[in-house]
Amino acid sequence: MTAVPAIKLALLYPGDRAMRDRADPSESRFAALFDAFRAAGVAAEPAVYHDDFADEVTAQLSQVDGVLAWCNPIEGGRPRVRLDAVLRQVALAGVFVSTHPDAILRLGTKDVLLDVRDLPFGSDTVRIDSLEQLAAGLPGRLGHGARVLKQHRGHSGIGVWRVEGIEGNTLLRVRHAQRGSAEECMDLASLLQRLAPYFEPDHGGHMIDQAWQPRLVEGMVRAYLVEDRVCGFGHQAINALYPAQGDAPAPAPGPRLYHPADLPRFQHLKRLLETQWIALLCQRVGLMREQLPMLWDCDFMLGEPTPDEPERYVLCEINVSSVSPFPPSVVGPLVAAVKARLGQQRG
Repeated sequence: MTAVPAIKLALLYPGDRAMRDRADPSESRFAALFDAFRAAGVAAEPAVYHDDFADEVTAQLSQVDGVLAWCNPIEGGRPRVRLDAVLRQVALAGVFVSTHPDAILRLGTKDVLLDVRDLPFGSDTVRIDSLEQLAAGLPGRLGHGARVLKQHRGHSGIGVWRVEGIEGNTLLRVRHAQRGSAEECMDLASLLQRLAPYFEPDHGGHMIDQAWQPRLVEGMVRAYLVEDRVCGFGHQAINALYPAQGDAPAPAPGPRLYHPADLPRFQHLKRLLETQWIALLCQRVGLMREQLPMLWDCDFMLGEPTPDEPERYVLCEINVSSVSPFPPSVVGPLVAAVKARLGQQRG
C-alpha cells in the first residue's frame, strides 16, 4: 500500500539572502506555528521572500500544496507588486494561497471603510479623489468634528492623519499616526502639500476620510479571525492617535494585550461578527466564505451608543497582508483550518 505523502505548506515572509539560505524556522517569528504544523502532520517549510530572488521563491512554491504569506503592503521600501504577481501565478497553477492578493484588495485597503459605511459597524466615510476635492470639502466636514484621512493601502499607521479645526483660528491640528510623530499646527495649504503624495497613482490615487471617533480614548479592540470564526482578541488602551491632554504631548502607544476568544468582555462583538457582520461584509465586498483569509483581523473603535445599540463598535481597518503577532489561541484553529482546506484540495 502506497503511503500518502504529507501535505506540504510554505510559510512565506520577507527576509534577505542569508535568511533564505539558512531556511531556519526557529529564527523566524513563526517558530511556534512551524512546530504546531509539524505536530499536526503538515510538512511546513520557510519560504523567505525578497524581490531579488522572486523566481527562486516561485519555483519553491510550485512544489507545495499551499502557502500562507506574511508581507506588508510596503516592505523594505518596496511595494509588494512583484510578490502579488508570484502569488497569483502559483494560485493559477493550483497552489492554495492565503491571503490571495485579490482578497487583499477587497478587504485589506482603506476602501473597505467606504464599502461598509452604511452597515452596523460602519461610520461617516468619504472617498477623496483629488487635492482639489479635499480642499473644497474638508473645511465643511471639520465644522462637525475631527476627521481621519487614510491613504489607500498601508500599515503601521503610515499615511493615516488626524485633522482637527481650531476654534477661532484658520490653522489645523494635524497628527500622523506613524510611530514617533508629534502633533503639528498648519494651514490647509500646508496640509494639502503634505498629503499630495497619497494622490499619486503609485499610492492608490485617493484617500479615505473617516469621522473621528471620540471614544478612541477607551481603546482599540482587534478581533483575530480564522476564516469566519473569532479565535482571539487584542486590546490596546493607548494607540497611535490617542489625543494629548492639555499642553502635554500625546502619550506613546502602549502594548497590545492578547486574549483568547472566550474573553467575557468581548463576547458581544464575537457574536456579532460570527452571526451577522462577517456575512454582511462578504456580501458587500463580493467575497465568498471560501475566499476569506485563513488569518485576518478587524480593528474596532468604540462608537457613540444609541438607544438601539448601547454597545457599538466602529470598523477602523482590516488587516490581511501580514497579521503578526497574534494571540496563542489562534494557532490551533489556524493549523486545523489550513490542514482541512489543503486536505479538501487534494480531494
